[in-house]
Amino acid sequence: MRPALWMVGVSLASSLFVTFAAETATRLAVLLGMAGPLVAVVGTWGLICVVMKRGVAHLTSAMISAFAVKAVFFGIYVAVVLKGLGVPALPFVASFTSYFLALYLTEALLLQRLLATRWSN
Repeated sequence: MRPALWMVGVSLASSLFVTFAAETATRLAVLLGMAGPLVAVVGTWGLICVVMKRGVAHLTSAMISAFAVKAVFFGIYVAVVLKGLGVPALPFVASFTSYFLALYLTEALLLQRLLATRWSN
Protein backbone atom coordinates (compact mmCIF):
# COMPACT_ATOMS: atom_id res chain seq x y z
CA MET A 1 0.00 0.00 0.00
CA ARG A 2 3.01 2.30 0.20
CA PRO A 3 2.67 3.36 -3.46
CA ALA A 4 -0.90 4.50 -2.76
CA LEU A 5 0.35 6.77 0.01
CA TRP A 6 2.93 8.25 -2.35
CA MET A 7 0.29 8.84 -5.02
CA VAL A 8 -1.95 10.60 -2.49
CA GLY A 9 0.91 12.71 -1.14
CA VAL A 10 2.25 13.80 -4.50
CA SER A 11 -1.25 14.51 -5.85
CA LEU A 12 -2.20 16.63 -2.84
CA ALA A 13 1.10 18.52 -2.89
CA SER A 14 0.85 19.28 -6.60
CA SER A 15 -2.79 20.36 -6.40
CA LEU A 16 -2.03 22.62 -3.46
CA PHE A 17 0.79 24.19 -5.45
CA VAL A 18 -1.63 24.98 -8.28
CA THR A 19 -4.38 26.24 -6.01
CA PHE A 20 -2.19 28.88 -4.34
CA ALA A 21 -2.11 30.83 -7.59
CA ALA A 22 -5.76 30.45 -8.49
CA GLU A 23 -9.07 31.98 -7.52
CA THR A 24 -11.56 30.10 -5.32
CA ALA A 25 -13.70 28.56 -8.08
CA THR A 26 -10.60 27.36 -9.92
CA ARG A 27 -9.16 25.89 -6.71
CA LEU A 28 -12.24 23.77 -6.23
CA ALA A 29 -12.18 22.67 -9.88
CA VAL A 30 -8.53 21.62 -9.64
CA LEU A 31 -9.09 19.73 -6.39
CA LEU A 32 -12.15 17.94 -7.77
CA GLY A 33 -10.26 17.18 -10.99
CA MET A 34 -7.59 15.49 -8.88
CA ALA A 35 -9.95 13.72 -6.48
CA GLY A 36 -11.79 11.45 -8.92
CA PRO A 37 -8.76 9.87 -10.60
CA LEU A 38 -6.95 9.64 -7.28
CA VAL A 39 -9.80 7.77 -5.59
CA ALA A 40 -10.05 5.39 -8.54
CA VAL A 41 -6.32 4.67 -8.72
CA VAL A 42 -5.93 4.21 -4.96
CA GLY A 43 -8.94 1.89 -4.96
CA THR A 44 -7.53 -0.10 -7.85
CA TRP A 45 -4.12 -0.34 -6.20
CA GLY A 46 -5.76 -1.63 -3.02
CA LEU A 47 -7.60 -4.21 -5.11
CA ILE A 48 -4.34 -5.24 -6.77
CA CYS A 49 -2.69 -5.71 -3.36
CA VAL A 50 -5.56 -7.90 -2.13
CA VAL A 51 -5.77 -9.95 -5.32
CA MET A 52 -2.01 -10.53 -5.49
CA LYS A 53 -2.17 -12.17 -2.06
CA ARG A 54 -4.64 -14.68 -3.49
CA GLY A 55 -2.52 -15.23 -6.59
CA VAL A 56 -1.64 -13.52 -9.83
CA ALA A 57 -4.07 -15.77 -11.74
CA HIS A 58 -7.01 -13.76 -10.37
CA LEU A 59 -5.61 -10.38 -11.40
CA THR A 60 -7.02 -10.15 -14.93
CA SER A 61 -10.62 -10.84 -13.96
CA ALA A 62 -10.37 -8.42 -11.03
CA MET A 63 -8.95 -5.67 -13.26
CA ILE A 64 -11.70 -6.19 -15.86
CA SER A 65 -14.35 -5.87 -13.16
CA ALA A 66 -12.62 -2.79 -11.77
CA PHE A 67 -12.56 -1.26 -15.26
CA ALA A 68 -16.34 -1.63 -15.57
CA VAL A 69 -16.92 -0.08 -12.14
CA LYS A 70 -14.56 2.80 -12.90
CA ALA A 71 -16.24 3.52 -16.25
CA VAL A 72 -19.57 4.01 -14.47
CA PHE A 73 -17.92 5.92 -11.60
CA PHE A 74 -16.15 8.38 -13.91
CA GLY A 75 -19.29 9.03 -15.95
CA ILE A 76 -21.31 9.81 -12.85
CA TYR A 77 -18.47 11.75 -11.20
CA VAL A 78 -17.87 14.08 -14.14
CA ALA A 79 -21.60 14.72 -14.58
CA VAL A 80 -22.09 15.50 -10.89
CA VAL A 81 -19.08 17.81 -10.71
CA LEU A 82 -19.82 19.74 -13.89
CA LYS A 83 -23.62 19.86 -13.77
CA GLY A 84 -24.42 19.35 -10.10
CA LEU A 85 -21.68 21.42 -8.49
CA GLY A 86 -21.27 23.83 -11.39
CA VAL A 87 -17.49 24.18 -11.18
CA PRO A 88 -15.70 25.88 -14.08
CA ALA A 89 -15.31 23.31 -16.84
CA LEU A 90 -11.90 24.25 -18.25
CA PRO A 91 -9.83 23.99 -15.04
CA PHE A 92 -11.73 20.85 -13.99
CA VAL A 93 -11.21 19.08 -17.32
CA ALA A 94 -7.54 20.12 -17.48
CA SER A 95 -6.94 18.92 -13.93
CA PHE A 96 -8.95 15.72 -14.37
CA THR A 97 -7.15 14.83 -17.59
CA SER A 98 -3.70 15.61 -16.21
CA TYR A 99 -4.17 13.64 -13.00
CA PHE A 100 -5.92 10.79 -14.82
CA LEU A 101 -3.00 10.33 -17.22
CA ALA A 102 -0.29 10.79 -14.59
CA LEU A 103 -1.89 8.52 -12.01
CA TYR A 104 -2.76 5.74 -14.44
CA LEU A 105 0.75 5.87 -15.92
CA THR A 106 2.12 5.59 -12.40
CA GLU A 107 -0.18 2.67 -11.63
CA ALA A 108 0.82 0.90 -14.86
CA LEU A 109 4.53 1.29 -14.10
CA LEU A 110 4.03 0.08 -10.52
CA LEU A 111 2.04 -2.91 -11.71
CA GLN A 112 4.71 -3.71 -14.29
CA ARG A 113 7.36 -3.60 -11.57
CA LEU A 114 5.24 -5.72 -9.22
CA LEU A 115 4.64 -8.38 -11.85
CA ALA A 116 8.28 -8.36 -12.98
CA THR A 117 9.47 -9.04 -9.44
CA ARG A 118 6.78 -11.69 -9.05
CA TRP A 119 7.82 -13.50 -12.25
CA SER A 120 11.56 -13.27 -11.57
CA ASN A 121 11.24 -15.16 -8.27
